[in-house]
Amino acid sequence: MDIDDILASVDRGPGASRESAALDHQLLTRFWVAERAVSEVLPWPAPLMERMMDRVRMQIETIEDLAASSGDTDLQKTTNTHNPNLNLRLSILQTDLARTQYIIRSLLRARLAKITKYSMHYLVHLASRNKNPLSQTQSTNISSQNPNQQPEDSVPDISSSDDLTPLSEPEAAFLHSHQTLLAGHYAGSFMGAFPRQLRRLDDNAGGTSMIQGPELREVVFVRCLGVEVPVVVGGEEDGGDFGVTMRMGDVWVVRWEGVKAAWGKGEVELL
Repeated sequence: MDIDDILASVDRGPGASRESAALDHQLLTRFWVAERAVSEVLPWPAPLMERMMDRVRMQIETIEDLAASSGDTDLQKTTNTHNPNLNLRLSILQTDLARTQYIIRSLLRARLAKITKYSMHYLVHLASRNKNPLSQTQSTNISSQNPNQQPEDSVPDISSSDDLTPLSEPEAAFLHSHQTLLAGHYAGSFMGAFPRQLRRLDDNAGGTSMIQGPELREVVFVRCLGVEVPVVVGGEEDGGDFGVTMRMGDVWVVRWEGVKAAWGKGEVELL
């Protein structure tokens, strides 16, 4: 039994194999690198993360069982029944678990950092998917005319949003709670003394919006995974968008907005 067999033995689900475990680790690593490379929050890969969290739970259970067995054999050192293969397997599983946990923690921290930085942007984005946008507009107008207008009143309600993309449900709940607490802090610190019309966190008076969003025109390093992948290059200030073609194995420096669609299809990976 080699290392891949030891790692794959943790997966007890249907169709589990060393190939599926290795593929999930590769997909997780690629998503982690991509999340750290761009400024916007990428769509949450729910099926992949569910499989990875199940695998982590299984690894923890397996490690605890092996550790208990290893402890029992240690008590019998005088009888020379120590099993080195058991300790080797335990060490391999612990190392792989630590690697997976590090990637997941780093991934979640990167996403939370972007969620808190662009909190109002994502709240407005999610609230715009409300089933009844007319009622949302009416409630916004009513709150803006409220003589007791507070910063908390400008925090969009996303409880009725059916589609939470790109966030997961826990992330969306954290986002709303975080922005509500932050708005309350602003109100108690300084915004409560402002005139009513200046207390909204989504103010866009004068054509300038207070809501800061991620930069989609940032440059990223990408590697082409497909045979031929079209990429959008340029912008309005460059004389208009035009398309070029990447070939398999090419490594380019391009704007994120130009390869975002190709990344979503799995045709390129970020470096």
